Amino acid sequence: MADPWLHVVGIGEDGLNGLTPATRAVVEAAEVIVGGDRHHDLSDAVTAERIAWPSPFDAMIDTLRGLKGRRAVVLVTGDPLWFSVGARIGRAIDPGEIVYHPQLSAFQLAAARMGWSLADVETLTVHGRPVEQMIAFIQPDQRLLVLTTGAETPGKIAGYLASRGYGRSKMTVLAAMGGEREQRFDGTAADWAHEVPAFNTLAVECIADAGAALIPRVPGLADELFQSDGTMTKSEVRAVTVARLMPMRGALLWDIGSGSGSVAIEWMRAARYARAVGIEPRADRRAMAAANALALGAPRLELIDGKAPAALTGLEPPDAVFIGGGLSREVFEAAWSALRPLGRLVANAVTLESEAELIALRSDHGGELVKISVERARPVGRLTGWQPQMTVTQWSLVKR
Repeated sequence: MADPWLHVVGIGEDGLNGLTPATRAVVEAAEVIVGGDRHHDLSDAVTAERIAWPSPFDAMIDTLRGLKGRRAVVLVTGDPLWFSVGARIGRAIDPGEIVYHPQLSAFQLAAARMGWSLADVETLTVHGRPVEQMIAFIQPDQRLLVLTTGAETPGKIAGYLASRGYGRSKMTVLAAMGGEREQRFDGTAADWAHEVPAFNTLAVECIADAGAALIPRVPGLADELFQSDGTMTKSEVRAVTVARLMPMRGALLWDIGSGSGSVAIEWMRAARYARAVGIEPRADRRAMAAANALALGAPRLELIDGKAPAALTGLEPPDAVFIGGGLSREVFEAAWSALRPLGRLVANAVTLESEAELIALRSDHGGELVKISVERARPVGRLTGWQPQMTVTQWSLVKR
């Protein structure tokens, strides 16, 4: 096992004084320190060569590798392995060559300031990421701690809350926690007007109005929440489909014939960091899918202009595949060969021709074949009757 040469040190607003004696000794003995301007300011008493975060940031790993053989320290904020660069460094450099020195994280400090149990809140980051991804966590009585992107982020989040019927939600911005310049700003989403420091942490207590949108993270969202031209996988069938696809943390879905993106969006909402690629040849449907993804908290949905199987070439192998449109044996074979071991494939059919294809594929590959019939109560004159939707034949299997 390699000897450690790189130290990744978490530092807070109290600078060197907040470090343990052992960690402070590591920083003071450094030959070279890598960090942002703020980190260098917090450790300016140490005499060492200083390197700013490289630009572009992706050059960071090459910069760090070039320091091997020297006493190198990377300074980060708080806990290096909690929504910070420590994990990224550890994926590129042998973890045996790294020593991590955690400091109290912004989440821990914010929870202490709010008097909240950290085990009972959702911890999120939108720092350097699309702010819209926090929308998936807006639910009644939910408490959120959010690492923000800048001074404007709390206002954006206030707008998302208010527009969804959560205007009474309590919001607190905490800045420079643990330092002499610590500040706190309180308000509600509906009347948020504070100007806050760029580097801040946001605490939100979601309070729903009587007409608030109920958008759980389990699949089966109301059809009305999606823009669609009518060809969308409907709510009840979508719930079964996503359940069969089995969303998991960080897993990748190929949504072939994605249409309005409803299945891919529900997949991404159902598990932390789940990813999805939607393959859709029609520009109008890709536009609807992109709008739906932003509105429902899945802004990282990737949309590709093309038709399967040709459009699948060169894509990252998936953990799950949904074939909702353009089903053929050629599409299945291309998707199945790319699917990772233990990957899940689900295909839905509403026409007799597509159903016949599914039956033939099941004969060759096994799996489970089911029919899904849904009827909804609808007015019949002054009375009420059952209106059936198109029956869906669904085939699902796991790659062993």
